[in-house]
Amino acid sequence: MPKFMFIYHGGKAPESPEAVEKVMAAWQSWLGGIGEGLVDGGNPAGMSSTVFADRVEENGGSNPVSGYTLVDAADKSAAVKIAQGCPILEDGGSVEVAEAMEM
Repeated sequence: MPKFMFIYHGGKAPESPEAVEKVMAAWQSWLGGIGEGLVDGGNPAGMSSTVFADRVEENGGSNPVSGYTLVDAADKSAAVKIAQGCPILEDGGSVEVAEAMEM
C-alpha cells in the first residue's frame, strides 16, 4: 500500500491551557480515526533552515512547515480524504499531501 506524507503548513498555537486540551483532543481523535493506516503520527516542526548551493536561509522559507504525519492509503484520493479531516484546517492551516515514493 502506498505511503503518503501529510506536511502541515500554518495554523496557530493554542493560547490557553483549555485551548491546548481542546486542540490535543481533536488531533488525538483524528489520528485515532485513521486506524491501522497511521504509520507515524508525526510531530510539530520548529523553524526550518532552507539550504541552497550558495547559502542558507534561516527564515523558514516561503511557506514554513509546521508538522508532519505519515499514513498508508490506497491512493492519493484516499489520502486527500483523510487529510480533509485534519484539525489544522480549523485553525487556518493547510495540509500538503504527497506520496512517499519507494526507491
